[in-house]
Amino acid sequence: MIRALDVTGAALGLALASPFLGLAALATKLEDGGPVLYRQRRVGLGGREFDLLKLRTMVVGAEHQGAGWAVDRGDPRITRVGRVLRRLSLDELPQLWNVLEGHMSLIGPRPTLAYQVERYTPHQRRRLEVRPGLTGWAQIHGRAALSWDERIDLDVWYVENRSAWLDLRILLRTPAALFSGTYKGEKGGWRDS
Repeated sequence: MIRALDVTGAALGLALASPFLGLAALATKLEDGGPVLYRQRRVGLGGREFDLLKLRTMVVGAEHQGAGWAVDRGDPRITRVGRVLRRLSLDELPQLWNVLEGHMSLIGPRPTLAYQVERYTPHQRRRLEVRPGLTGWAQIHGRAALSWDERIDLDVWYVENRSAWLDLRILLRTPAALFSGTYKGEKGGWRDS
């Protein structure tokens, strides 16, 4: 049932978003001639890795410069087009394809990088019991303004309490969360200890 809703929602989302994706792809290509899509290995259901798709919002090779995988407010690696795409979360739209492929769901914990998962405690690994999502409980409760541990705790709470009603609440609250900021701020983001 949930998978059928994911497929239907993702297909509808891609159809509705296609004009925005087309314009964003053109603007990204025209800005610096680099690739339009950015692929990054992420960890999903059961610890299996997959290629997460995003519209490229940073200079080519950004993960090897500056803050590496972390993205700070005002990060000079973000392109002009990328600032707009990130502010409106349009860079995430290609992940609807990840939902169609079955690597992601519309609702669930955001997928993380393998080196982060390697450091999970057994409690934190619970977040891998469901497909990662485009949006989730942590996203509507502060996104990257939360500390890493707060986000993980919210994700695990979601895994332990998920239901159709909870997913509907998350879906309805996501548009407001999109405009609350996407950067790590002082507390959020993953940092090596």
